[in-house]
Amino acid sequence: MNEVGFAFLLTLLAGLATGVGGLVVMFSKLENKRILSICLSFAAGVMLYISFVEILFKGLEVLEEEFVPGAGYAIGTVAFFAGITVIALIDRLMPHNRPAEDKSASSEKKELKRTGIMSAAAIAIHNFPEGFLTFMAAMYDPALGVAVAIAIALHNIPEGLAMAQPIYYATGSKKKALAVATSSGLTEPLGGLFAWFLLSRLFDDIGIIFGISFAFAGGIMVFVALHQLLPAAKKYGSHNMVMRWLFIGMAFIAVSLIALEMVL
Repeated sequence: MNEVGFAFLLTLLAGLATGVGGLVVMFSKLENKRILSICLSFAAGVMLYISFVEILFKGLEVLEEEFVPGAGYAIGTVAFFAGITVIALIDRLMPHNRPAEDKSASSEKKELKRTGIMSAAAIAIHNFPEGFLTFMAAMYDPALGVAVAIAIALHNIPEGLAMAQPIYYATGSKKKALAVATSSGLTEPLGGLFAWFLLSRLFDDIGIIFGISFAFAGGIMVFVALHQLLPAAKKYGSHNMVMRWLFIGMAFIAVSLIALEMVL
């Protein structure tokens, strides 16, 4: 296998890790809302930590290298809030079921389904620049590409679970839950394809595109974690439990990143 094929394979495997998270629903009980709350809280912690510590930080770092001091930081900040704005507009356009108006089981399940779909959309969008990153790393250093792919796969697993669990609870279909979780990861190889195109045509612009896309994706993930995952988790679990699993999620991905640094 040549280096391009190997780089594409890494992006595909990292993306499909969301499907591994979706497999967890096969072993959970539909009636157990506590599991749902734990899954959502855990994934929110992963998203928040990854967004601020890895994705946004890397985006700002790259942009600062591309522009004069301060300009890259400003551009990255604008991209971050642009990501929040775009996903907020998408959220606003989607139909809501207001608890005060409709407290039926049907309304609850519709809101859970919406939470799962919004999570899937956000994760699919942010997987694109992750695929970009994995492909680029593998092209320059296969060992680095493997390490990056492992780190990305580790945090894709709980993200896949966060999508699948509400979809499963809302529809009662394990197949639909697994399909949503798995398909959201397929934008990762698309990111690799985009990186390949830029490498062959527009290499000089790689840094700017890379930085902006990461800052933008960070904003999307922060919005989903705070606006969708945590409120949904608090509906089905106590405040203390939600906070506990939020921080466990943060610790999990923090340890994963430390392991990556040790490998490198």
